[in-house]
Parts: sequence; structure tokens; C-alpha cells
Amino acid sequence: MTSIALFGAGGKMGCRLAKNLKGSRFDVRHVEVSEAGKVRLAELGLSTVDADAALDGAEVVVLAVPDTAIGKVASAIADRLKPGTMVIVLDAAAPYAGHLPERSDLTYFVTHPCHPPIFNDETDPAAKRDFFGGVAAKQHIVSALMQGPEEAYALGEEIAKIIWAPVMRSHRVTVEQIALLEPALSETVCASLLVVMREAMEECVRRGVPKEAARDFLLGHMNVLGAVIFEETPGVFSDACNKAIEFGKPMLMREDWKRVFEPQEIADSIRRIT
Repeated sequence: MTSIALFGAGGKMGCRLAKNLKGSRFDVRHVEVSEAGKVRLAELGLSTVDADAALDGAEVVVLAVPDTAIGKVASAIADRLKPGTMVIVLDAAAPYAGHLPERSDLTYFVTHPCHPPIFNDETDPAAKRDFFGGVAAKQHIVSALMQGPEEAYALGEEIAKIIWAPVMRSHRVTVEQIALLEPALSETVCASLLVVMREAMEECVRRGVPKEAARDFLLGHMNVLGAVIFEETPGVFSDACNKAIEFGKPMLMREDWKRVFEPQEIADSIRRIT
């Protein structure tokens, strides 16, 4: 059996991974330093080992730890990793920022979930309420082989499909492209604009619209407008809507807003979170 050392196994993300890896073809060694994390793993019927025992003969190391700790943890265990070991990181931030040890004989694999899509075919109530993914709802994923032999990608993708299961499409991209997707696209752009929409809803409420009515109206329009904009369904906007967009976009967006995708802007954003 291929052995995996799962660091941070008892954390919020680690428990998700541990649960999905349970019963797989992999021999998983769970590493967790906090007592609360050990309790969470015990509730899943899983025990923990120390780092040395986990790394003894491990062929894959998964770092399910916060971005701010990846560099520290990776550096602490680097000397104990045999050549050819695959290190899997769950976000591009630390790898993009250069926080992984300079070991050309290691394989670095980065993978991240797209999360369940807004437009989906889920009918099971549990799947409909699984917004993060990795439990009941199907989702797509992205993965990158940062360094290492080409044949290593298949193993990394196999593990990625298990930890993020159930998976639909598995996209192969580069670490630089994942950084464009997050933080730039998903957080700097999408999360910011969603916060603005929430604030706009609250402004309507402040001006007298019942909150439930404002929320229902906004979420319903997000659904139909999003379906047209993202080509989920054929359709066109009314002349009035197109005119509102023409005049509304300059009021809301700076002309140079796309600079958030420039390499230096992404590097600065990642530096702030790592």
C-alpha cells in the first residue's frame, strides 16, 4: 500500500481529508499535535502517530495545515523525506510564494477544490446543503505538478480525487494559474463583489425594503442573471438591463481593476496571507 503522512489530520480541513481517505487503498498515518484534533479523529475511529513514525517510509506527505504554517512544517520535516517523496499542498499560496524547501529530488503537487457549482443537478438534500464539497455534493477540482517526474501526476490526481470526492471534472493547470484563480479570481474579485452585493442589499433594507424581500429578490436575480452571463442557458438581457450595466459598471469598478491579475499584485496578495 502507498503510505501517506497526513499532517494536520485533526484540523477542520484535515478531518475532511482523513474521512475521505478512510477505506481507500492508501496507508494513512495521521499526525495531529492538538488534543482537540486528536479527539475529532478518535470520533472518526482514527488514531494518531508522531511525525517520525508517520514519515518512516512514507511515499506521500499531505500538508493539511494553514497557509501560514506550511513553510515552517515543510522545512521542519524536509531532512526526513527520502528522494522521490511527493509533498501535496492544498493551496497555491505557499508554493507560489516560495515557502517550500528547495529540494529538487522531491515532488511537489498542488491541488484545490472548485467547490460545488451554483448550477448543478443535485437532488439529495444533503448534497444540496453541502456548499463546501468533499462530503455529498459533486465538485470540480484543479491540480498542478509543480515539480517532479511527469508520471507522478497520476498519483497526485488520484489522491486529489479521493480527498475532494465526489469529483466531476479534474483540471490540470499550473501553480501560477491556480494563483490567478485564488486569490485573484475567487477572493480578490468574487468575494469582494459578493460582499458589495450583500452591502447593497442591506442598503435597500436601510431604505425601507423588508430584509426577506430584499434577500429573495437579490438571490433570485443572481440565479437568472448568472445563468445568462455564464452561458448556463441561452438568453439576452432587456435593453433596460443592458443600459443599467453600461452606466452601473463605471460607478462600481475602477477602470484598472484587472490589475489584480498582474503577477506583482498576486504576489503582494499572497504575501499578506502567508
